[in-house]
Amino acid sequence: MSLKIRLARGGSKKRPYYHVVVADARAPRDGRFIATIGSWNPMLAKDNAERVTLDADAIKAWIAKGAQPTDRVLRFMAEAGLAERDARSNPTKAQPGKKAVERAKEKAAKAAEAADAAAE
Repeated sequence: MSLKIRLARGGSKKRPYYHVVVADARAPRDGRFIATIGSWNPMLAKDNAERVTLDADAIKAWIAKGAQPTDRVLRFMAEAGLAERDARSNPTKAQPGKKAVERAKEKAAKAAEAADAAAE
């Protein structure tokens, strides 16, 4: 059984509140879980101490048992000093796709033709 340390959503519509839980990886997001080890209230200000609460001892114990944190939980753990998270980099994400590059070339060619026609 593979264990995940992940978020389970609670709260009402447009007022989210998340529990940090240990669950079987096959269980649904808000479904069955094994233990609650923290919480996250995104409605609070980012500098509020109660925004993210984690039980450090429980997290260490579950990681020793083989539980894998999700990326968001790993961010919280890194902020609390419980884990190391490598910075991710995707330099090609901001580059335009093939179609956009083709459209830009066509637009530049039409602009060059228009400039030549205006020069004559």
